[in-house]
Formats: sequence, structure tokens, C-alpha cells
Amino acid sequence: TLGCGDAKPAGSAPATDYASVIQADRARKDEAFRRQVDEPIPRAAQSTFLPLKYFPVDQSYAVTASFTPAAARTPLKMPTSMGKMRDMEQVGTLSFTLKGQLLSLGAFVEAGTPPDRLFVPFTDLTSGTETYSAGRYLELDRAPSGIYTIDFNRAFHPYCYYNEHFDCPNPPPSNRLRVPVRVTA
Repeated sequence: TLGCGDAKPAGSAPATDYASVIQADRARKDEAFRRQVDEPIPRAAQSTFLPLKYFPVDQSYAVTASFTPAAARTPLKMPTSMGKMRDMEQVGTLSFTLKGQLLSLGAFVEAGTPPDRLFVPFTDLTSGTETYSAGRYLELDRAPSGIYTIDFNRAFHPYCYYNEHFDCPNPPPSNRLRVPVRVTA
């Protein structure tokens, strides 16, 4: 994977069960980061970053999206946090409604890899003020039906947010949402 994270469909659980599941996932991630010595969070920085900061769980950020495959995998040089270029391919577009606005995000894979897991980097109106300026990521297991649950409550910071030794792709301009996404701070 390009970062960390686990984007599983939210399903139709009641709000309290849903919030409990998300909170438990967040606690597991904190514990995993504590156990991984110096990666992704250097031991010296763990007191700064852990526990990870989140906005309150908000089930309205779990939305249904339809996937439109690209006519052909579109090559893209995606700039990274270290000023390099990562060879990616756009394999399609996810369209959804969030906070009353029709939006879309490109879905990518590393060049030459099978499209089994979609990489969906994004920025939004909180980027650089309330959240990491370089954006956040979602990773989605490929759904043969073309219908996905994009759960922004499961969005995560790229490893370069915690550790400058990681080289993380930056979201392309097409993946800049014009709404605030207050989930992962």
C-alpha cells in the first residue's frame, strides 16, 4: 500500500455501532503505531503524534460512490513529498454526493500493477489549516459491482506526515475537494 489504512465499507450499521467500530479502528491504529519502532512515527515524535488526532466520528462522511472506469489506464506523474515523481495510472473516477455537493475523485494504482486496490488521495478545504497540507488518503478494495462506500472517517495521513523519510505521492489537482472533510485531523 502507499500509506497505511484500511477502508472497509461502512455498511448500514446504526450510528452508535458505526461510531464504536470507527473508534475501535482508530485505537488499533494508535497501538500499531506505538509497536512499530520508528516507523512510521519515530519514537522521539510519538508523544507529539499519538494518540492520533481525529474529528468526531460522523457517519454522514460515509457515502455511496459509483465508479466509472477509465477507457484506458491513464498514466500520470504524481509529485511526491520528496520532490520526485511517482508513476501512477488513473483507472477511473468515483462520483458521489457529500454534504449536498456532487463530487468526484480519481482512483489510481501504481503504474503496471493490477487495479485490485484503489488509491484515492485527496485534499479539501481543511488542508493546510485544520489538517495536513499535503492531503490524506483512502484505499479501497476493488468492488466488481462498481459501487463503493467511501468512508472519509477512515481517511488517513500519508506516512510522510509523521516521518520525513517516507516519500508520499501528493494528490493531483483533480482530487481537490471543494468541501471541508472534518474526519482525520
